[in-house]
Amino acid sequence: MSAGIIELNDSNFAAETKSGTVLVDFWAPWCGPCRMQGPILEQIVGKVAGAKIAKLNVDEAPALAAHFGVQSIPTLIVLKDGQAVKQFVGVQQASTLVAALEAAK
Repeated sequence: MSAGIIELNDSNFAAETKSGTVLVDFWAPWCGPCRMQGPILEQIVGKVAGAKIAKLNVDEAPALAAHFGVQSIPTLIVLKDGQAVKQFVGVQQASTLVAALEAAK
């Protein structure tokens, strides 16, 4: 995983997402489209000042995925101070994700 991408799990999710703007990629290693999304996330690290980019493996944290209503992956959710403000399902381009992060600031 890229140095600029935070790996989320049950124990650090709340702390990492409670304040500021965070893009969370709900993914799994066996998911082909999820693997396509990874390099796109790496492209946007650092593009939006103050925004964090994170990944959550749904196989390792199914309760969190269920909490956010994730039914298919990849699902990308922009969180502002812990609250979901925008959600995407399927592979998204860098420009779309940067625009969503900018709008959430």
